[in-house]
Amino acid sequence: MAEPPYIDIRDDLVAGMVVPFLGAGASLSQATADDVARIPSAAELSLDLADRAPFPSDDPRDRSDLAKVASYYVEVSGRGRLRRRLHSLLVVNARPGALHEYLASLPGHRLIITTNYDTLLEQALTAAGKPFHLVVHPMERDEWRGSVLWWQPGAERPETLATNMLDIDLGVSTVVYKMHGTVSASGEWDNFVITEDDYTDFLSQMSGGNSAMPAIFQAQLRERNLLFLGYSLSDWNLRVILKSLRQQRQAEGRGEDFRSWAIQRKPSEFERTLWERRGVEIYDQNIDELVARLRALG
Repeated sequence: MAEPPYIDIRDDLVAGMVVPFLGAGASLSQATADDVARIPSAAELSLDLADRAPFPSDDPRDRSDLAKVASYYVEVSGRGRLRRRLHSLLVVNARPGALHEYLASLPGHRLIITTNYDTLLEQALTAAGKPFHLVVHPMERDEWRGSVLWWQPGAERPETLATNMLDIDLGVSTVVYKMHGTVSASGEWDNFVITEDDYTDFLSQMSGGNSAMPAIFQAQLRERNLLFLGYSLSDWNLRVILKSLRQQRQAEGRGEDFRSWAIQRKPSEFERTLWERRGVEIYDQNIDELVARLRALG
């Protein structure tokens, strides 16, 4: 089986010419020790909620479908209880893993996009002494619709800004964009794109002028290679972004100028087909192994 183009990926990461996308599998790259907790996987979150609801299906495929189970949980127990339960499961004594520390150690500046709620990446950047902007897509309040929460480097509280009013110089700034929300230590800024309605709302904003994602990030994506780490294309939001991006590049006559890679452990044939049809080269590899190979290149 073909291996990823390690040198190209390393060179593009160092030069800031690739945008890393961190999916659920990226959070499985965590430090492990007896005194350290672990961020639960999406399937584990789903099963916990399914047991508490209780979810009216014994089919493992239904019970591990986080969007479906979270939707039912909200119907039964309410949005506030869902938010509090997710907070208790995600705010744990977890430490960044090899991937987070590697990204934080890279020279220069870059945009990093994640659909994970945890703060492992932010912890790694802070530990590395690297200032960063944190931008979060919010869902929990109607008045936040069409806006982002923006923490400037070192800020304790965010600014609420209209999505397309966000103005960060990406050439001199490291930015973490949390596309599906975040968990916060205090709980005050907890936001989750997690239910089926949340995904529908996000997609409607993407199709209605792409207002869900700041314009400066869209422009960056058009000019960079993409590296998907621990993603599954069962994420409809990601499919819409890839489709929109590919159409924009083709309209500009630049469809062949950029490369996209996906690192996913044991992808199904269905997922391989989905990636390949979107112009993404997929490789079956453990993320920590990828990081070790990249580090070995110096």
